[in-house]
Amino acid sequence: MIIRVKNLRLRAIIGVNPWERVEKQSVIVNIEVEFDGDAAAASDDLKDTIDYRTITKNVADFVENSQFQLVEALAGNLLKLIMEEPRITRTRVEVDKPNATRSGDSISVEVSARRA
Repeated sequence: MIIRVKNLRLRAIIGVNPWERVEKQSVIVNIEVEFDGDAAAASDDLKDTIDYRTITKNVADFVENSQFQLVEALAGNLLKLIMEEPRITRTRVEVDKPNATRSGDSISVEVSARRA
């Protein structure tokens, strides 16, 4: 089963320019987690699934209290955070930084991991 969190809009200290080190900027996070959802489908019980509210709260708390220079570092650390849940078998995280370039809507970094 796959759970997707789409377009989680957060604010973070992100970037290498001096002004980026003091002023929070928007980031958009997309998350995909895969797990064995058979028990949840059969039981209709929250304890048998991956609670997306917990994931989004943990990600939001982490991002909004973080200070990274690189989007790559933020994405990689979010991947580690999400993979702490042992029932997750695969995760994909995409972090967009809107207005990072003058000629484009955003830049994004995508990372993924799969449990062995």
